[in-house]
Amino acid sequence: MSNTKEIKDRIKSVKDTQKIANAMYLISSTKMRRAKAELDGTRPYFSALRREIGRIFGYFDNIESKYFYPKDYKGPTDKPDACLVITADKGLSGAYNQNAIKEAEKLLEVNRETKLFVVGEYGRQYFLRHSIPIEQSFLYTAQNPTMQRAREICATLLELYESGQADEIYIVYTDLKRDAGQSAECTRLLPIPREEFETGKPQKSGYEFWPDAKRVLESIVPAFLTGFIYSALVDSFCSEQSARMAAMSASNDNAQEIISRLSVEYNRLRQADITREITEVSAGAKAQSRKRKAREEADEHR
Repeated sequence: MSNTKEIKDRIKSVKDTQKIANAMYLISSTKMRRAKAELDGTRPYFSALRREIGRIFGYFDNIESKYFYPKDYKGPTDKPDACLVITADKGLSGAYNQNAIKEAEKLLEVNRETKLFVVGEYGRQYFLRHSIPIEQSFLYTAQNPTMQRAREICATLLELYESGQADEIYIVYTDLKRDAGQSAECTRLLPIPREEFETGKPQKSGYEFWPDAKRVLESIVPAFLTGFIYSALVDSFCSEQSARMAAMSASNDNAQEIISRLSVEYNRLRQADITREITEVSAGAKAQSRKRKAREEADEHR
């Protein structure tokens, strides 16, 4: 059985851990709010790009582009695919990392030749441990999702796609829901499905496209893809912080429960010690009283 000093030391240790969990919760909360604000500041621009792409398809129903599936698309070729997997740089965030990795593994089951581009140290270490080759790892991006980093990733993936080294490119990220829930998503990045932009009703063009509509469309797409990747990076980052906040909140609750249980045990042992001390003092007082009485009786007989 532990003594009161051991229990007291353990309570102190748990309280120190609880302080760390609370600090991590507050840090994650601040990071998530800041990232959301940055994403909201750029969202209108990329929403406008999406509308413009839809407008071009509305004006020119028969327009073709290397970035979009053609109307007579018959399925993927035998070219190796590529996938951008977004994870975190560290753990302590519940099942956030594992859920993203599971989605990537599902894609690898379909095509073992898929080239992996990994964001996040956790994902990089996981694939290395399982001897799964990585084409490229983007360092420091998971904890610092910026537009510049999104442009660099987009340029790398576009080069792979335009050179014909990949037929289809996917992105695995974690989507943060409105109710603070989250789910790992696997989305095709390239080619882009035309139906996402086509309205189904041809429109009359009131604009002149120079040099032509196709080249205007293809000049817009890289910026649109950059916005999608940036949104996925920030969404994943916010999901990571949300998962870490939930994990730290659960850790704090568990710590409080342990402290309460240890406090009860400490008070019980302390009460037992006090009772024992009182009993010893009382017994000592009675013994002294008996000795004093015995001496008094002996003096009277003299």
